[in-house]
Amino acid sequence: MTHQDQAKPRATLSVLDGALMMVGIIIGIGIFKTPQLVAMFTPNEWVFVGVWIAGGVATLIGALVYAELAAAYPSTGGEYHFLRRALGRDVSFLFAWARTTVIQTGAIAAVAYVLGDYAQGLLSLGPYGSTVYAAIALLALTALNIAGTYESKTAQNILTLVLVAAMLLIVLIGFMGMGSAAAKPAAASGGSGYGMLGLAMVFILLTYGGWNEAAYLSADVRDVRRDMIRILLTGTAIVTTVYVLVNIAYLMVLGMDGLRKSDTIAADVMRTGFGAAGATVVSLIVCVAALSTMNASIFTGARLYHALGQDLSLEKLRVWDAVRNNPRNAIVAQSAIAFVLVCFGAFARDGFKSMVEYTAPVFWFFLMLVGVSLFVLRQRDPDRERPFKVPLYPLTPALFCLICAYLLYSSLAYTGRGALFGVAVLLLGVPVMLWARGKQSAVPAE
Repeated sequence: MTHQDQAKPRATLSVLDGALMMVGIIIGIGIFKTPQLVAMFTPNEWVFVGVWIAGGVATLIGALVYAELAAAYPSTGGEYHFLRRALGRDVSFLFAWARTTVIQTGAIAAVAYVLGDYAQGLLSLGPYGSTVYAAIALLALTALNIAGTYESKTAQNILTLVLVAAMLLIVLIGFMGMGSAAAKPAAASGGSGYGMLGLAMVFILLTYGGWNEAAYLSADVRDVRRDMIRILLTGTAIVTTVYVLVNIAYLMVLGMDGLRKSDTIAADVMRTGFGAAGATVVSLIVCVAALSTMNASIFTGARLYHALGQDLSLEKLRVWDAVRNNPRNAIVAQSAIAFVLVCFGAFARDGFKSMVEYTAPVFWFFLMLVGVSLFVLRQRDPDRERPFKVPLYPLTPALFCLICAYLLYSSLAYTGRGALFGVAVLLLGVPVMLWARGKQSAVPAE
């Protein structure tokens, strides 16, 4: 490799850059669908708003755990790096296998297809128009990320700010009281009792999902030991505020009963402010949300490929471009897998739902192991400088592990056969892991 290719990441991201990257990943398509499902599993308006606040608190607990790990062990590998140090190379490799073959690439492809569906509704490109739009978006954002870290982070900042402004527009319409349904109390039989709150939290934390991606920014942040906690706290605060306000706006326009019955809640709200054009406005907002999520996911996801390339001595993946300050080959590899999944989506239109089902259990399993890693590293590495320590240790990380364990159980119970497929894909990584043992570097983790 050339000297340029052997470069290391230059820390160029500010707190604002990192927070907007985090917000851009989290605020995606879920906020346009899951509130209806949450309303069906909550008995009244106060509980409905309360569980969204609880989702923000749960996200904050996870963010505190990740802040300590990222500040003490900064790396482009993020969770992979934490798991490798605490639980060994086999566990970390299985995590990398699951993330690179299913979780991250699958999420990118699924969001690309959502963008394609909405863009197709705005301007049809024929029977395979959704696939064409999804492929174009994926290729364009891949090219943007290859162009350089500065270009991708600038685009992310713009997309996230536009997205937040659009969400606040929904809030404004709701708070202006343009709808009449808010004045109507929810029907007593319209929702469930308190027994279904656990299932409501599964959907809520799915909507809050993506905050953990900030761990992959730790090698790109200018002062990671000081700024990682600021990024995580700022991002969590912005997302929680936006989510709570948007859901209050939904209630003010539709009412609890209307929210339960609406399959297009955002469109129904926007229609009160923009009439028939409301559906077009919502389609544009969803497209921006999808672009924001895709761009940030490509940015963070490629960092794991780079870290894996270093550990397995894979020359192509371990390349870091000094000029563009990014892992260009890792970006290409990740997008190539996502592109194949997008092409498959042309023949399996229920791919998004299926992907959510089989990735959720695997995701929460490894997130729980990251929480366990904090306990292990505290015991194994007591002299390590920790610029930030999670408050109320060991209660806070223990609570995080319990939340993950509950969501692992709930996702297994809810998804059924889809969960088994996800586990099967994970197990396919075992023979690959055995092969990788011979490839892994003899140099111990830093």
